[in-house]
Amino acid sequence: MTLVLVAHGTRDPAGAVVVEEIASLVRARLGGVPVRVAYADVRQPDVTSVLGSVAGPAVVVPAFLAAGYHVRVDIPAQVAASGHPDAVVTDPIGPALVPALLSRLAEAGWTAGDSVVLAAAGSSDPRALADVRAIATALSRRVGPVSIGYAATADPRIGDVVASASGRVAVASWLLAPGLFHRVVADSGAAVVAAPIGAHLRVVEAVLLRYYEARCFQDVA
Repeated sequence: MTLVLVAHGTRDPAGAVVVEEIASLVRARLGGVPVRVAYADVRQPDVTSVLGSVAGPAVVVPAFLAAGYHVRVDIPAQVAASGHPDAVVTDPIGPALVPALLSRLAEAGWTAGDSVVLAAAGSSDPRALADVRAIATALSRRVGPVSIGYAATADPRIGDVVASASGRVAVASWLLAPGLFHRVVADSGAAVVAAPIGAHLRVVEAVLLRYYEARCFQDVA
């Protein structure tokens, strides 16, 4: 079964490099299983065109950190438009990535006592914002109280949250790859800003888990 890894898409070439790196690592772990990259927005190829060139069953894995519009509406619509007769869309990979988030925060220089802010892209979908709050709760079990700030779409904005925090501020970037959103986060004024999660081992493992879950479901069905 072909694995189609779907990222959000960014005009920043560095973001595309990260997505290709993740795909390459997944490909290496899957041996001979084809792994294709598609984008939900901004970049090409989109999901429709990639699935249109895939013969046989496919598993579409959204490399997204929350289940917002793209995951719930856009990607399924693109799958439907492809006319592919045997494609399964999995849940996003975000919930498994808290250890990677913590790792990037520590790498950036977080120390105990810092005011921690979780920076996310933002969404108009309340279910996606609930996903972010769940991640903040999980992170707080490791680093203490965590505030939330958004780079776009939702409030409060990351710059305002950082400005109102006390002491040294460390930002955990709940973003997969470099791009506009991370540039906003980097300009927030925090003393410590973690890099995006990127091609972390936990990302690879999360993608593989979604793929194997879908395959098992198909076998049982």
